Amino acid sequence: MWKKRILAMAMAVMLAAMNTISVCAGEQVGRFQMPDFDVPCRSAMLICQDTGEVLYQKNADQQVPIASITKVMTLMLTFEALEQGKIKLTDTVPVSQHAYNMGGSQIWLEPGEQFTLDEMIRAICVASANDAAVAVAEFVGGSEPVFADMMNRKAQELGMTNTTFKNACGLDEEGHLSSARDVATMSRAMLQNHPDIMHYTTIWTDSLRNGETQLVNTNKLLKRYEGITGLKTGTTGKAGVCITASAERNGLKLIAVVLGAASGAERFEAATTLLDYGFANYEMAACPTPENAPQSLDVKRGIEKQAVLEYPKGEGVLVPKGGAKGLKAELELPEQLTAPLAKGQTVGYLVLSGEEGVLGKWPITVKSSIPEITFKNSLEILYKSLIRL
Repeated sequence: MWKKRILAMAMAVMLAAMNTISVCAGEQVGRFQMPDFDVPCRSAMLICQDTGEVLYQKNADQQVPIASITKVMTLMLTFEALEQGKIKLTDTVPVSQHAYNMGGSQIWLEPGEQFTLDEMIRAICVASANDAAVAVAEFVGGSEPVFADMMNRKAQELGMTNTTFKNACGLDEEGHLSSARDVATMSRAMLQNHPDIMHYTTIWTDSLRNGETQLVNTNKLLKRYEGITGLKTGTTGKAGVCITASAERNGLKLIAVVLGAASGAERFEAATTLLDYGFANYEMAACPTPENAPQSLDVKRGIEKQAVLEYPKGEGVLVPKGGAKGLKAELELPEQLTAPLAKGQTVGYLVLSGEEGVLGKWPITVKSSIPEITFKNSLEILYKSLIRL
């Protein structure tokens, strides 16, 4: 009993010191009612990765240090450069004196030492190596200050209004701040646009320097939580203990952000609580195509008489658990179309509704372009027909 009392008192002191403001019970955010439980951290957020919808939030817009979660943006810019063909995973990344001087978690790079970009990314994702993150930032941006400018431009592009990056690794620095909402936005963009990152974030152990340097993932949920896919941990004196945790079960992908926990145990406990809540209470429902959906529509004044339709594929909607049974899909389509029609042009919508009303609308498009019939192309069609005879 006395142990529980001491633990409760310590928790109260920790929360007071962090100026924690609990989420309002019953708060409505988007389509969903927020739960009234609390998690032991300064700020937090739970979102659906596919839709971006918020399922839980606590002090979500409070500006706070985010430690090594910063590296998610460093990795995002690196993957963008890879996909644009500017760099390759086999490229050699040099180590500068500046990268060597990074403190905190590291792989003890030496000036002049060389690793491939693939090895550096593994060091960042698995061991959260600050020296590797700065070396990669210099490799991609030319220098860390230039790279930090790139990070801030990308943050603005993503709508991260409470974020300012001062460095590429997340070490405490005046003005280097973000928020739970912005971290969720950044994490979602990383996972949605660069899913190959999961090849790295799901590595439990690895090694460098021919086995001399051992890497063990800082995200202990990889061994404890079913469906975990990443993403990044972080810890500094000012930020506290943080994580942005991504997981997938039965087609539902969630991202839980925990900032400013008092310990690693509480960080993982909070992330687990958030993910458990999401998986227990929500599911992704496929958007069905109605059985009477036409495959084509008549076209007026077109050189083709019919336009083949393309329906949305792989779309889904987030619903409360069991809510998929009551979904209804309807079509918004005209009786006929009028040329000219461009390939991919939206001509109608597939509308998904539930008990709470319309849940989503997806465009129905035409598969091919259909020019308007004119005197000139009529003659061309007639000429080609005569040739075939």
